[in-house]
Amino acid sequence: MPRGDKSSYTDKQKRKAEHIEEGYEDRGVGKEEAERRAWATVNKESGGGKKSGSGRGKKENHESSRKGGRKGGSSQTHAQRSAAAKKGWETRRRQGNG
Repeated sequence: MPRGDKSSYTDKQKRKAEHIEEGYEDRGVGKEEAERRAWATVNKESGGGKKSGSGRGKKENHESSRKGGRKGGSSQTHAQRSAAAKKGWETRRRQGNG
């Protein structure tokens, strides 16, 4: 089986990879990079393509999906964001703008 062949993956794994890929693309990641990251996430969670047979399954760990959602966005902590808002409000109050 050549590298990159997805025939051993279940339909659920393929749907999951597609969904993850769309999420990355929505956040501005390129098509190829998004696909690479999506399949890496599926592989990390489920241990690669599923093989048939009773008792061969393993529980999936979804930590990598959770982490991906938390990674983006502001690097400020809640306290820093709050302090910046208070500082801006003070400045506007002193200058009489609003």
